[in-house]
Amino acid sequence: MRNEQIILYENLRACSYTPFYLAQIMGLFEEEGVNIHLKLSPSPPETAQGLIEGRADVSFGGPMRVLMHHNEAIATNNSCPLVCFGQVVARDPFILIGRTPNLNFSFHDLVGPLVGVAIDVPTPWMTLQDDLSRAGIDPASINRAKDASMRENTLAFKKGSLDIVQVFEPYAEELIEAGGHIWHSFSARGDIAFTTFYSTKDFVAKQRSTCKSLIRAMNKSLRKLHETPELEIANIIGPKYFPELKVPSYENIIRRYKMAGLWSQTTALPADAFVRLKASLLSGGLIQEDIPYNIVIDQDLSDPEKA
Repeated sequence: MRNEQIILYENLRACSYTPFYLAQIMGLFEEEGVNIHLKLSPSPPETAQGLIEGRADVSFGGPMRVLMHHNEAIATNNSCPLVCFGQVVARDPFILIGRTPNLNFSFHDLVGPLVGVAIDVPTPWMTLQDDLSRAGIDPASINRAKDASMRENTLAFKKGSLDIVQVFEPYAEELIEAGGHIWHSFSARGDIAFTTFYSTKDFVAKQRSTCKSLIRAMNKSLRKLHETPELEIANIIGPKYFPELKVPSYENIIRRYKMAGLWSQTTALPADAFVRLKASLLSGGLIQEDIPYNIVIDQDLSDPEKA
C-alpha cells in the first residue's frame, strides 16, 4: 500500500497537543497509510488561512478559528471552505494560578486582584468571560492587566507584578514549581470541543480515506495515552517536542491533564460540546452568527466506528 503524503499544520507548540505528538513519534499515522510532514504554523491565524490557500492539507487546532471564518463568510455573503472533524482535546486546557492557596475558588475571587488574561489566542478570554457572566459577574469588572503573552505574564507573575494569571501548560507547571497555586482548572466546565482536525471541505471530500486514516491513528493514540504511565509518555515525547522541559515536569503535566479529562476517549465529537464552545464565542462577541453544528463539524468522519 502506498502511503499518502500530507502536510499537517501544528497550530502552535503546546502540551495539550500531546496526543498528536504521540501519534507522530510512534508512527501511528504511517501505520494507517499516511506520511505526515508536521509543519509548525507561523501563527494561529495562519493555520486556517494556510489551509484555505493551500500551504497545508490538514491542521489540528480549535474549532473557534473555523467558527470565526464561517462567521466572516456569512457577514460578507460568501461561503466558508473549512470543516472540523475528530475531537481530541475535549476540554479547556487553561488554568488560573494565584499567589496563595484557594481551595474554595469562586469566580467572584477575580474581582479586585490584577489578572493576566491569556491573549495569545481568543478562546481563553471568550470562555472566561462566559464563565463570569454565568456567575453573575460583569466581565468588564475584572481588573485586567495590560495585554501580554502567556510567557510575559508568567515572568510578571514571578516578579510579583500580577496577582493571578490564566495560562496553559507548561507555564502552569513552571509557576507551580515556583510557588504558585492552582485556583481553577477550566477543564471543570466539561467537554467543549477545544481541539480537532480541520481542513477544507474540498480536501475532506476528495481525500476522505486519508482523513479516516487520521481518525484511526488518533484513536490509537488516545488509547495509548490513557493506558500508558505518564512518565513513559513524557520520556517518549519530551526530548523531541519539549527539550527545554524536564521530564518530571512534563510527567506532572500529563498526569494533571489526564485527571482533568482533557483528552477525549475517542474522536467522536458530540454536538453539546460544540454548542458549549459556540455559546462562549457568541456571548463574548467574537462571532455574531449562530452557526449550526452540521455546517462546521463532519460528524460522520469524527465517528471512530465509521473510520
